[in-house]
Amino acid sequence: MSRRSPTQPADQAEAATLEDALELVRQHGGRVTSSRRILLHALFASQGHRTAEELAGEVQAEAPDIHLSTVYRNLDELERLGVVVHSHFGHGPATYHLASSVHGHFVCEECGRLTEVPDSMFDGLAKQARARFGFTIDPHHFAMLGRCADCT
Repeated sequence: MSRRSPTQPADQAEAATLEDALELVRQHGGRVTSSRRILLHALFASQGHRTAEELAGEVQAEAPDIHLSTVYRNLDELERLGVVVHSHFGHGPATYHLASSVHGHFVCEECGRLTEVPDSMFDGLAKQARARFGFTIDPHHFAMLGRCADCT
């Protein structure tokens, strides 16, 4: 199963470093602005799931004049370029993380525990969805909700 988002271009290379990400932006005609550089630095430094508001807080700690709307616009553009992906973990806000570490998610409805799972967990479902319905799933966008071993 591909790690690429359905909206990511087929020829899109993954950005393994901050400089790779900046080069992707340049290759696709984007500008490497200070706000984009600071945002990418925050994403590469955290290596985890972060909301736009959390990322904006980090960006604004370094550059207070960068607005939340600028962070959202940059995240949208970076997702279009295949540098980041966003996921929904239930009722909270979307979270963002680097596309080079794309994976699926299980979230416990009882305690809220988040478990990152490899893409291969969804291979069977993806094959069945494609074969039976002609449907391509994106297991990264939404989390699978259920109950963890501690809450079962």
